[in-house]
Amino acid sequence: MISLLDLPEELLCATFECFLSESDMNAVAQSNRYLFRILNFRLYRHNVKFSNGSALIWAAEHGYQNTAQAVLNTSERTDTIHPPIQEALFLAAAGGHRSIVELLFDKCGDVKNSSASQTALLKGYEQVAELLIDHGADVNAQVGVCGGNALHAATLRGHQLLVELLISHRADVNAQSELCGNALQAASAKGHEQLARLLISHGADINVQGGECGGALQAASLRGHEQLARLLIDYGADVNAQGGEYGSALQAASRAGHKQLAKLLIDNGADVNAQSESCGSALQVASYRGHKQLVKVLIDYGADINAPGGAYGSALQAASRQGHEQLAKLLIDNGANVTTPGGMYGSALWAASFGGHKQLAKLLIDNGADVNAQNGEYGNVLRAASLSGNEQLVELLISHGAHEK
Repeated sequence: MISLLDLPEELLCATFECFLSESDMNAVAQSNRYLFRILNFRLYRHNVKFSNGSALIWAAEHGYQNTAQAVLNTSERTDTIHPPIQEALFLAAAGGHRSIVELLFDKCGDVKNSSASQTALLKGYEQVAELLIDHGADVNAQVGVCGGNALHAATLRGHQLLVELLISHRADVNAQSELCGNALQAASAKGHEQLARLLISHGADINVQGGECGGALQAASLRGHEQLARLLIDYGADVNAQGGEYGSALQAASRAGHKQLAKLLIDNGADVNAQSESCGSALQVASYRGHKQLVKVLIDYGADINAPGGAYGSALQAASRQGHEQLAKLLIDNGANVTTPGGMYGSALWAASFGGHKQLAKLLIDNGADVNAQNGEYGNVLRAASLSGNEQLVELLISHGAHEK
């Protein structure tokens, strides 16, 4: 009986190429050195021709340089077969496989705005990024879902070496994205103090506004990064600047309940009674969020308890809507007017009733709230309580003289 190895090389190769399964082909090629030498090229040629170069994709994704080289050698010897170079480059860059990225460069053409260069810059692989930049990758191209540049992405992730590399290649330190702001705002939001210093030393604008948080100081204040906020103030950050979704730095700090940071801001000139269109004052924000200790601090610093503004009209209405009974009592004890109209709910009692907060409603009634106060299109307090579904609250209001008209 003739062994497979006794066949002439040409017949053996022809037999090999009749196999339907690449796994079978690979098993035969791996069985001994002789078969590997004569059949391995045909295995990769079959893969490129019939499996769209999946071996190159796999090698690029997992960092197997020899396999990638074998596929490329196959394509060089067969002009009509072209493996998916761009996809492989993307995966190699995304995985930080510099040697494979370098191997693929001669095949991929222009990388200036390729998805591979953007991905490497976004992921923070310094060596791969440097290689891509040296081959013409645009350091200021938009990367990631935020729409910022690579410097913004690297700063957000705290990749200091990559940040330094990008700055040395003239990345725009003040490039702004509509959603996420700029690199300094990213550093401030994440608490990367050394990166913030680096960016400022290279010309980052401390007071520029943009993105969700507004400015760098608002971003640091929202996240509670006290030392970074102090750094920004020392470099001239405007403590009363308004911007973003949270208003001023003090309003941002108040939203998150950062008491010590709020003190720092006020001690450095933040207006405790400043208003923003959506948030109202810092006291209203803190009251809505239920930050009792911060509310005490703001009151001690002279916050106007009855100042109108914002969606909820007053601090007491904001606290009442959320059912913060102890905080509402604190506000009343410090002079909050329970009958002050305004805001989307009209009165504190209406807000408490709409939220179904029986004990808070009782507190307001005991302190003189009008049980028959009207709220425009929504009707009276009794209707608000009915909408909440709290039957005991409805009974409480009726027992205190509430009626439907």
